[in-house]
Amino acid sequence: MSTPYPFTAIVGQDDLRLALLLNAVSPAVGGVLVRGEKGTAKSTAVRALSVLIPEVSVVVGCRFSCDPGAPDPACPDGPHEGGGGAARPARMVELPVGASEDRLVGALDIERALAEGVKAFEPGLLADAHRGVLYVDEVNLLHDHLVDLLLDAAAMGASYVEREGVSVRHASRFLLVGTMNPEEGELRPQLLDRFGLTVEVAASREPDLRVEVVRRRLAYDDDPAAFAARWAEEENALRARIVAARALLPEVRLGDAALRQIAATCAAFEVDGMRADIVMARTATTLAAWAGRTVVLAEDVRQAALLALPHRRRRNPFDAPGLDEEKLDDTLEEFGGGDGGDGEGDRDDSPDDEPDDDPEPDGPGDGPGDGGPPPQDGPPEAPRDSPDRPEPAEGDEAGPPPAPGGGERSAVRSAEPFRTKTLSVPGLGEGAAGRRSRARTDHGRTTGARRPRGTLTKLHLAATVHAAAPHQRARGRSGQGLVVRRDDLRQATREGREGNLVLFVVDASGSMAARRRMSAVKGAVLSLLLDAYQRRDKVGLITFRGREATVALPPTSSVDAAAVRLETLPTGGRTPLSAGLMKAHDVLRVERMRDPSRRPLLVVVTDGRATGGPDPVALGGRAARLHAAEGTASVVVDCESGPVRLGLAAALAGDLGGTAVTLDELRAESVAGLVRDVQGAVRGAQRRVA
Repeated sequence: MSTPYPFTAIVGQDDLRLALLLNAVSPAVGGVLVRGEKGTAKSTAVRALSVLIPEVSVVVGCRFSCDPGAPDPACPDGPHEGGGGAARPARMVELPVGASEDRLVGALDIERALAEGVKAFEPGLLADAHRGVLYVDEVNLLHDHLVDLLLDAAAMGASYVEREGVSVRHASRFLLVGTMNPEEGELRPQLLDRFGLTVEVAASREPDLRVEVVRRRLAYDDDPAAFAARWAEEENALRARIVAARALLPEVRLGDAALRQIAATCAAFEVDGMRADIVMARTATTLAAWAGRTVVLAEDVRQAALLALPHRRRRNPFDAPGLDEEKLDDTLEEFGGGDGGDGEGDRDDSPDDEPDDDPEPDGPGDGPGDGGPPPQDGPPEAPRDSPDRPEPAEGDEAGPPPAPGGGERSAVRSAEPFRTKTLSVPGLGEGAAGRRSRARTDHGRTTGARRPRGTLTKLHLAATVHAAAPHQRARGRSGQGLVVRRDDLRQATREGREGNLVLFVVDASGSMAARRRMSAVKGAVLSLLLDAYQRRDKVGLITFRGREATVALPPTSSVDAAAVRLETLPTGGRTPLSAGLMKAHDVLRVERMRDPSRRPLLVVVTDGRATGGPDPVALGGRAARLHAAEGTASVVVDCESGPVRLGLAAALAGDLGGTAVTLDELRAESVAGLVRDVQGAVRGAQRRVA
């Protein structure tokens, strides 16, 4: 829209506005990641900021926005010697989630190459964003090949292009701003760490504030220009304050006491590396300049921690970002002792410091590791020789006695989830874009060229020129332009990653009901669920116990729903293994009709035992061979324990045409190649019948 929504007209969202303004004052802070539910003015605030950022001076005619005071000596449009400068507004460049690699980094100018026969570079978005803002809406949905390019540019402050006979390097220093809805998945840790600050936004639950939001938005939609004019005075005042804070920033002093608080806070929250300390120091300094001060106070350090640390603290996979503010205040008090003055942080004679002898003063949820689950101190477990325990497995501990009137036991809390390495389906698919298995995609790295089948969508220029070059004399070429015919055109083939359907089939029967073992099983499944969700997979959950199998969660993208179903899963009863596998077969059959290009990965969590009916183990084997016949990639997580092992899970994996891994192996680093080791029979899973 031609008239952006005024930044000063945004209602509430104080943390969001502050984080954006701090970056406008000092781009060295490192950008902002805005996390929150849809409809919370994330994009509106970012676009409104671009109007407030002071103008930049650039070399006239330079496509790479070189500073006339210090031009880039390696600028492709250079050298700039004595070139005049001109002021222009700082750019805010938006990177669409579906952008191509060429659009981001630039590429050979195809029009000039074909028409004039010259090799010229056409800059991309990284060049446009230099000395400005690069904004990525839904940054968590960005394809991995684009994330890699962003990481390189953010780390080096430059973009390097080596492709199609073009070799170009140009400066690319920009303020990175991203918005995302956490319900749609998380960011890769490397990209997450590149954002200096992060803020969580949510819609206000106060009716008066919501009324004001609606009133202002309707007024803006009716007449954007008139609405912006009403806020022009506030906008000008805020713009002047940004300029004043920029001028004051070099004079701000970061005292030893404040610096010690910063280091102590980062250590207390166990953040990785030293980037957090640096970002906190820059943020605290900028906060002081924003407040019109030349000394950093403890309140600046506290606010800097709340903005710079939530996305960096070491946490369990299912923990939401955030900081324990009580712990933060205790740390600042312990290592503070003044408002930024040098040396005052070493004072330890406060009478309030003496009584704190308890090493764990916080609530009952605190303990070693800060944030780990409390010890399981629920109902005592039944004795090992309890007559109520159905189908005990050797070496297992019994769970609590069953509820009256049946063999069902109460739900067992899952063990601590852990990070898994990538499980991938073998072969090359053509499914929906994701982050798991190799696939032919519209976006990704170029791997080759072929003749187009139908409409040409991605031209492979080098291959096209190579095909046309031998025929130029025969076609009567007389000038610089290349004579190209349709038969010369070549389609680029690209390889990226796809999302899969990860279907979990979990044994919840009596043979799996030992409390300690079921807790470990749930922890493993929760870990794999989280990994599947972050890699843009669909996930489904089937459980089997008693006489039947149940679809606890149809294929979905919500890991939260799957985690809740798993946590409340009761155990006990018989082991209808074949029913679980047949239910999985039905679910996969329906999903193939709905989405034939999405390849499935079947994860069966069981000890391999089966009960009920004549020869239940053989019946389970026949059900497994149905999956093998259709080429479904599969993994069996073997939960058998005890000194005597029957090897039933391994036999089941053989019938499935997949591989088996024990719980201990699943927790080890060897999980990386788990599914890659599936043998040739599984590779038939790439082609499905719709």
